[in-house]
Amino acid sequence: MKYVFVTGGVVSSLGKGLAAAALGTLLEARDQKVILQKFDPYLNVDPGTMSPFQHGEVYVLDDGAETDLDLGHYERFTNCILTRYNNLTSGQVYETVLKKERRGDYLGKTVQVIPHVTDEIQNRIKHVAATQGGDVIITEIGGTVGDIEGQPFMEALRQFVQDVGRENAIFVHVTLVPYIKAAGELKSKPTQQSVAKLREIGIQPDIVICRTEHPLTDDIRDKISLYCNIPKPAVIEFTDAPNTIYEAPLMFRQQGFDNYVCDRLSIETEQPDMTQWRAYVARIIDPSFRIRIAVVGKYIELQDAYKSIYEALTHAGAACDTRVAIERVDSEAIEKYGAARYLEGMHGILIPGGFGDRGIEGKVLAAQYAREQGIPFFGICLGMQIAVVEYARNVADLAEANSTEFVATTPHPVVCLQEEQEGITDVGGTMRLGTCVSDIRPDTKAYELYKSATISERHRHRYEVNNGYREQLETAGLTIGAVSTDVDLVEMVEIADHPFYLACQFHPEFLSKLSAPHPLFTGFVSASLEHRNTLADAVTSSLEEA
Repeated sequence: MKYVFVTGGVVSSLGKGLAAAALGTLLEARDQKVILQKFDPYLNVDPGTMSPFQHGEVYVLDDGAETDLDLGHYERFTNCILTRYNNLTSGQVYETVLKKERRGDYLGKTVQVIPHVTDEIQNRIKHVAATQGGDVIITEIGGTVGDIEGQPFMEALRQFVQDVGRENAIFVHVTLVPYIKAAGELKSKPTQQSVAKLREIGIQPDIVICRTEHPLTDDIRDKISLYCNIPKPAVIEFTDAPNTIYEAPLMFRQQGFDNYVCDRLSIETEQPDMTQWRAYVARIIDPSFRIRIAVVGKYIELQDAYKSIYEALTHAGAACDTRVAIERVDSEAIEKYGAARYLEGMHGILIPGGFGDRGIEGKVLAAQYAREQGIPFFGICLGMQIAVVEYARNVADLAEANSTEFVATTPHPVVCLQEEQEGITDVGGTMRLGTCVSDIRPDTKAYELYKSATISERHRHRYEVNNGYREQLETAGLTIGAVSTDVDLVEMVEIADHPFYLACQFHPEFLSKLSAPHPLFTGFVSASLEHRNTLADAVTSSLEEA
């Protein structure tokens, strides 16, 4: 087993997760089985209780683990199917250590950061290695070198590498090389200082990845090589990908990043064949068509809040030879100024998941606008509940219909708390989480897209469509497209006489890959492209008549 540890310095958000995922892509192209995991030093047990403004989206795995969004990169870039053991936080570490102390597992010893906390961190690496197998484990350590909360993780890794041998493990350090506009030059000093901080801990990086807005000069490479004590080929440039993040593996490949990793770890493989990956990227960069999709949410100003949805739209766009231009629409703005102001001329409308009542009525107006104007509509999780509320109010004659999440005393609770959620007071890890199986009706758009009567999708929600209103909604024309196999919950709804009006309770974005776009996203993008062509034909006919 070989080990790659990815650390970060200077500032956060440099792209450690993307670098780790891109390396995983390159090693898989060399027929290596790759496992990725993320260590997060924050004290939350998991990010499930954190606001998207704090930490971006929460990514959900098959086993129901609520994890860091970087695990989404790992699964999208590689063939990994990750579990809760692939994401470790300080909260989990200390929770485990304290439970052992309460049970008396330490036999009266004083419990300390070293060795008890550091041993627990190392145990997670060993557990993943033992249970998931593979050739290479890539471990990303969140935060920035020098952070107090990250010190136990760094010490644990230092100890771990001593045990497995330096020939079997390498450290990849991602740093910032800023460009000082007034001086007109790049500066290597932050990188030097960051590596010096790492070496104080007892860790010598083997590779330094330099995040930069300008290409590295030979002079800068020489300085980093000299002062960071690494060979010049181990200085890797990491500029923003010109078109898409999926270019990152190709950019690293061009610099021989994977060659150096394999040489350092004595991994003997053939050179990677990136032909298929290049083809995927080419479809993103140079498509034949372009559509505008409105994503209507309340965390819209934050790029990472709906990260997986944006990526799934990119995957589907590539499959449909179409560039998807995402228009981020604040649902609260729709409440103030109306849907037409923001949604007129859009080729598709998507309402993602979320919690809380802020901006809800704007989402209802967006769903109504899509239904009445014949614009392709896709609702996800809360988006499906919004679609049901809107249909109940305006088509099924259930005035004031709502979800009990927003109005507990609504006269028509068409969406309500799941029965098993009654009485639960803890908010962390208590939702309906992870993979659930559903049955699809054969005469539906959902069946047409999946081409299967049974599906397995990832969930994250507390509220559901109230089964007491199913018959009334279906009588009014809303199709129940799928229900869960185990507890008969509504999983999908659609409208038959609409160009594309489909919503699901689960999160299909978590299963979409560039190499395997999700069928619901592909169907939505395809319908939006068809709507675009219809609008274009109507404009052409109008001009000809004039």
